[in-house]
Amino acid sequence: MNSNSFRLPARRLAALATVTALTAAPAVLGAGAAHATGDHGRASAVVLRTGLDVSLLDKTVNVPLAVTLNEVRAPRSADRTALSARLDGVNGGKPFTVLGADVAEARATVNARRAEGSVRVAHARLHLPGLPLLSLVEAETITARATCAVGTAPTASADVPGTVTVLGKRVTLTAGGRTEVEVPGVGEVRLDLSQRRTTTRTAAATALELTVSVNPLKLNVAEVEGTVTLAEATCESPMVPPTGKPVPSHDPAAGTRPQGAPAEANLAETGGDSATPYLAGGALALLLVGGGAATVARRRKH
Repeated sequence: MNSNSFRLPARRLAALATVTALTAAPAVLGAGAAHATGDHGRASAVVLRTGLDVSLLDKTVNVPLAVTLNEVRAPRSADRTALSARLDGVNGGKPFTVLGADVAEARATVNARRAEGSVRVAHARLHLPGLPLLSLVEAETITARATCAVGTAPTASADVPGTVTVLGKRVTLTAGGRTEVEVPGVGEVRLDLSQRRTTTRTAAATALELTVSVNPLKLNVAEVEGTVTLAEATCESPMVPPTGKPVPSHDPAAGTRPQGAPAEANLAETGGDSATPYLAGGALALLLVGGGAATVARRRKH
């Protein structure tokens, strides 16, 4: 009776030690695990974007004109050269050309090391509803580019070289500046040229942004107001994934050993890691508990 009554607690003690050792090891292993999500970056490009409010004569009807041409996000490209729209009450209800160009390319690319958006427009002619014969703006060449590469500062560039025609007027643009054009009997246009923005990981470039307030007379359109963006590119650089190398210890005593002591075994080759001491300790505890239980059991038996 005494022998059996002792074996049961001894077994329970051994089982408890086993559970403790097995549950402690995963906790130690989990403490050193790292989780990271890779970010491959982003890029976008658009040839034309409009946000205009069109009011018909006497402002009896308000119609929004929100259209885009060749708006792409990585990894894509587009090269359509014309954009048409239809507004009730304008041009007899027939489609009218918003933008026509000989070249209108938008490209956005991303890989593990680089993200880039770019736009190129050649011989562009932008029209507003109600002004079929007079272009809002005409430009020979418009470009924008945003580049974000790992390890280098993001860059943004935009250019509208030479002069442009705004509401029939030839205008010389100032790089990075603002130009205002007023045409009596037609309206006003403010042009912001070559806007560039960069941060540590992002870049954005807009070649030409127009703020429009047009009120053409006797053309069945009372007022056109809003903004027009020509050639915009953006990017966000990819994130470099962690290398997985161990972080150096800040303990001054770490890594030191007495002279003549053998070098540490290569844990990568033997399968050891930071949890090895705990596992070894658990195994030793099991051996001691088991041995002690067996010894006491034998003494009780004799």
